[in-house]
Amino acid sequence: MTDFPSHIVRLADLPNRKRTHFTIEPDAAGRAAIAQTLGVPTLRKLRMDGDLIPLGKRDWRLEAKLGATVIQDCVVTLDPVTTRIDENIARTYTSNYEDPDASEVEMIDDDTTDPLPETLDLVAVALEALDLSIPAYPRKDGAETGTAVFTEPGKAAMTDEDARPFAGLGALRDSLEKKAEDDS
Repeated sequence: MTDFPSHIVRLADLPNRKRTHFTIEPDAAGRAAIAQTLGVPTLRKLRMDGDLIPLGKRDWRLEAKLGATVIQDCVVTLDPVTTRIDENIARTYTSNYEDPDASEVEMIDDDTTDPLPETLDLVAVALEALDLSIPAYPRKDGAETGTAVFTEPGKAAMTDEDARPFAGLGALRDSLEKKAEDDS
């Protein structure tokens, strides 16, 4: 197996008065290792292009564009499904980050702020964003699951329509309306 790629940056070593540009573009072996980690058959392309931007003396902001082409198996037909992913990534790494330790915690609106790490693996950031963007149930255009109905021999199969709680009431209403029309 190929070693998993990494691109580790020590933030304290970066100039804190200007942006630091980076490009992450793993080779075929690196993409194969990432595809295996994500559980997808093929990762045809992967590129993350962005900047690390200093915020004050210690804090940093990562802004990047992630582009990838992923090939997965269709959940219906098992045919290959190609998905193009284009995501903007924004993360803020702050030195005064406080991790809530209460038993009940409110969800915050900003989920892009993280504690300031000593080192930052840019491939791990790309991998996280890619993993969140990959379709969980890829489906080939036009693929239909169809309907399968099973029952014992000699019995009528129950369908989804039969299982609806008010299906019988609709039939009762229709028969009462017809009877009222016939009586008038």
